[in-house]
Amino acid sequence: MTTEIIPSAELVKADPVFGQLSFDNHEQIVFCNDKDTGLKAIIGIHNTVLGPALGGTRMWQYNNEWEALNDVLRLSQGMTYKSAITGLNLGGGKAVIIGDAKTQKTPELMRKFGEFVHSLSGKYITAEDVGMNTEDMDIVRDVTPYVTGISESKGGSGNPSPITAYGVFMGMKAAAKFQYGSDVLEGKTIYVQGIGHVGEALVEHLVNEGARVTIDDINRERLEKVSAKYGVSIYEGNDLYSEPMDIYAPCALGATINDNTINKLKAKVIAGAANNQLAQDKHGRMLQDRGIVYAPDFLINAGGIINVFAELENYGKQEIIRKTENIYNTTLEILQRAKANGVTTHIAAVNAAKERIEARKRENLK
Repeated sequence: MTTEIIPSAELVKADPVFGQLSFDNHEQIVFCNDKDTGLKAIIGIHNTVLGPALGGTRMWQYNNEWEALNDVLRLSQGMTYKSAITGLNLGGGKAVIIGDAKTQKTPELMRKFGEFVHSLSGKYITAEDVGMNTEDMDIVRDVTPYVTGISESKGGSGNPSPITAYGVFMGMKAAAKFQYGSDVLEGKTIYVQGIGHVGEALVEHLVNEGARVTIDDINRERLEKVSAKYGVSIYEGNDLYSEPMDIYAPCALGATINDNTINKLKAKVIAGAANNQLAQDKHGRMLQDRGIVYAPDFLINAGGIINVFAELENYGKQEIIRKTENIYNTTLEILQRAKANGVTTHIAAVNAAKERIEARKRENLK
């Protein structure tokens, strides 16, 4: 499997942070460095109009620091829109730690990162993301209360991945309803790219629904394990995007919808858990021109933030499920709104999120 992110050559290296292509009036960018633990991290706070900026921490071996900055800018912006369109009183933030989570992550590094989070006095609340797990959040919790997704034994909501997957499943069914006239996925050919915790949980939902599922991942051992567990096929080719399929579900890193892949796609629905699936906004229009229904990523993968928000608002599992199932209705509304207004589904979702933020701004001025 090939996972694509924005090439570093596309970043404006000659300009400061404010000149980066992904800068979108972010409120605050915090660069965190600690020689003793080897911590190099960036915290991006995009917008706090609706509430404190909540978003996970990703640990990844970026090619360079500009690439990491670009990622945190895009991800934190997406979190603003995700919370807004889901109806949560939260802003958007994200953090990245530069390094290999398998070999460089230590308890000391996580504690030091927690200290940087704590220094922001609650303006940013962290959670788990790629390269992180519930145990890491428990360590962060040792030094700051501004963390969610901690173990249920410690009073947290636990691993958000199953709820994230359920929300993606709901969004996928809504997109299928819009495109095919039915939300029944039985018999549909679905390729799931990226079989992490969310990807695997999504596979389980799809198999239970009777879909024909093919999986792809860079981790061969994990592929074989998931294949055996759910009886799904492993993709053995070299160009997944050209394969005949009904639905493409990107669940790894972002930007897999780009100039190189978009004209190959035979899927008529794109619905997955990955963040920032469109490499650029123009790719939303290209999908629309080809008659491909794109379920906006920050809308349908919001189950995770719904789950961790429960720790802040003290609501239970039943309310988590209710809010997550409502992703189906919101997705249908956004797809219909996009069609009615002649805009892409991504733009329709962003506009809906911005409308809620602007409404709150006006309330705050009264």
